[in-house]
Amino acid sequence: MIFFTNFANCILCGIIMELFISTILGCFAIGIILSAPMGPIGILCVQRTLNKGREAGWWTGLGAAISDLLYCLLTGMGMSFVNKVIESNQAPLQIIGSVILLIFGFFIIKRNPATEIKDTSDKKENHYQEMVTGFLLTLSNPLLVFLIIPLFARFGFPSTEMPWPLIIIGYGFIFAGAIVWWTVLTYLVNTVRAHFNIRSMWVINIVIGIIILILSVYGLITGIMNYFS
Repeated sequence: MIFFTNFANCILCGIIMELFISTILGCFAIGIILSAPMGPIGILCVQRTLNKGREAGWWTGLGAAISDLLYCLLTGMGMSFVNKVIESNQAPLQIIGSVILLIFGFFIIKRNPATEIKDTSDKKENHYQEMVTGFLLTLSNPLLVFLIIPLFARFGFPSTEMPWPLIIIGYGFIFAGAIVWWTVLTYLVNTVRAHFNIRSMWVINIVIGIIILILSVYGLITGIMNYFS
């Protein structure tokens, strides 16, 4: 009897360990997949890394990672409710997000990289501002939920069968995956930063700003068309 009890406990421990490993790996992948697409926030992160250095880009990515985590929490707690709210307000949300992108595009074009490269006396405040802008820019895209929902379905997270400590750990690994992505991206961009001078950085600002403007204008037009259709 003791043998069978120990054998059953070993099987149970194996199942729990398999669930734990699959959850953390799946959630880590979710965090990377949510951050990896080179959208406006990725472009902004690259631009700040080139202009100000790795820390500026990393703090921007940190703000984006916090926003991604917030959307994941909202989606996990009320997946069907969030989905219905976004579907019923998709056009207005797209218009609002496009206007915010439009403002960011103009702001990036007008920025002078020569002034950004200089050291500032209050680095904490600058990092805080970079994090907030990264957070708000990602938050302005609620359609991100439509990427989160299929990812949650694909990796089976969160599940009603999961204990709540494992769910909390899973959300932590989603955040960790996003942080790893932004750390690697800013490191790679920073390694080639020395090859750019002030003029080339200014050109990059203009090009990136124009790309963001084009994306925002396209989103604004399609949002207005969907709203009145």
